[in-house]
Amino acid sequence: MTETTPLLSDDLVWVAGSDAPEKTALNIGFMPLTDSASLIVAATQGFAQPYGLTLNLKRQASWATLRDKLVTGELDAAQGLYGLIYGIHLGLGGNPATDMAVLMGLAQNGQSINLSARLQRSGVTSAEALLQYVHHSRAKLTFAQTFPTGTHAMWLYYWLASLGIHPLKDVNTVVVPPSQMVAHLQAGRIDGFCAGEPWGAHAIDQGMGFTLATSQALWPDHPEKVLGCTREFVEQYPNTARALVMAVLEASRFIDASDENKCSAAQLISGSDYVDAPLQTIQSRFLGRYEDGNGHAWLDAHPLRFCAEGAVNMPYLSDGLWFMTQFRRWGLLREDPDYQAIARAVQQTSLYADAAGALGLAVPDAMRSSTLLDGKPWDGHDPAAYARSFALHSLSNEPHSAAL
Repeated sequence: MTETTPLLSDDLVWVAGSDAPEKTALNIGFMPLTDSASLIVAATQGFAQPYGLTLNLKRQASWATLRDKLVTGELDAAQGLYGLIYGIHLGLGGNPATDMAVLMGLAQNGQSINLSARLQRSGVTSAEALLQYVHHSRAKLTFAQTFPTGTHAMWLYYWLASLGIHPLKDVNTVVVPPSQMVAHLQAGRIDGFCAGEPWGAHAIDQGMGFTLATSQALWPDHPEKVLGCTREFVEQYPNTARALVMAVLEASRFIDASDENKCSAAQLISGSDYVDAPLQTIQSRFLGRYEDGNGHAWLDAHPLRFCAEGAVNMPYLSDGLWFMTQFRRWGLLREDPDYQAIARAVQQTSLYADAAGALGLAVPDAMRSSTLLDGKPWDGHDPAAYARSFALHSLSNEPHSAAL
């Protein structure tokens, strides 16, 4: 790995005594995505050492591989899709249920839904045109997402359904690792995809497609990646888990502090050991500067963010609840789970509050409310009713179309 100049100032003290981590060297999984930045910065730029930790970064080729290594303990903790952590916990996809923990949020916003250059040439350059194409074409379009229970599947399904397109009946969906999306577009195997950056921007730069919607347009400041681990890890190494959260919180706060820091982080993660993508495809959307490949450019009001003084990082109960409502909506769950009990078991709110409080960060209420692009409000207080409230759903016991 190329040596980098540490970004951290020398104003932290070493953790010692009763707060010392029980395990000091951790294997941390991540995917080659822009929103892995806080883990990469924490591990390589001096943010972990003051807490008595060494973070060994382990880049993964797919979310399925990351899931398997997290469950078996080959990874101590990892960047995770919110729905991946809950999918493991609930035993979805034919895998045994494993008690899981969300330690903190890593990022909000910053994903995109992209269509192929072929559709663009056919005039399918708006949501309305896509709806007409889907309903009048003899052949089903194929859209890719990154993991069957993951955020990108849920964003794609929600967005399509808001247009009147049933994501499990009117189109085909397949699973593709994020870094392979552009190659699949180029080969004509998919007509569009939902994934994290920098792969939406890269598709545009390569002339392979354009961005039709961003995830933050669907849900401003939505939950995205989290720092996840097994419950066993938290119970066996509570000081380590808290120290890990504090180290990543420090890195997250550093990145968000200025555009200069964001540019430094973008330069770091663009390297071949990490995201391995051209700097310009990472940096522009990292800074909220969007071009959609269809003639529009804007400074996004809800760009990718890593801290926002802790507003990003709180493991909100309502965020965990929302993903379970979507599992229920689309038939991944055949009946209503005990929503509140599961969210309280997975979301490590007390541990996070201890870590954030020690760093002087405000600890938000664990329930937050939002209004999504279809005008439907979400506050987490009646998840079962919310799951049933949509005009398009698959709440019956019919088989789910996507293989887990």
